[in-house]
Amino acid sequence: MAFEYPRTIHFPETDAAGVVFFAAYLGLCHEAYEEALSAAGMRVSDFFAGGRHGVIIPIGRSEAQYLRPLTVGDRILIRARPERLDAHRFAVNYEVVRTGPPEKAVARARTEHVCIHATSRERVPLPVELSAWVDAG
Repeated sequence: MAFEYPRTIHFPETDAAGVVFFAAYLGLCHEAYEEALSAAGMRVSDFFAGGRHGVIIPIGRSEAQYLRPLTVGDRILIRARPERLDAHRFAVNYEVVRTGPPEKAVARARTEHVCIHATSRERVPLPVELSAWVDAG
């Protein structure tokens, strides 16, 4: 089930043309990812610092498709759905919609993450709580 993150577009996220700068979409999606982890009971401060598991989880790939522009004040909803790729990797698929009426898709994005040991940098399996979140997606 996708996690839903409502948000309003703010002025600093836009460019000189008054639309959301393309790279800002990935920042918005990452916000939704952090909120989804928090809602699943994970301490985000521990999660990104290697936590008690000694695992860090960098993004190895990202992509985005832009369908419509967003401007200051637009209300959006970001749907984040995790997907397991293998024992060490997962992806998060995002759909960004301008809330309506009518609701309109404005972007799709995907980030792929890999779990590695904080010191050795060797791949390791997803920690239990992260695995549960990914598999529930």
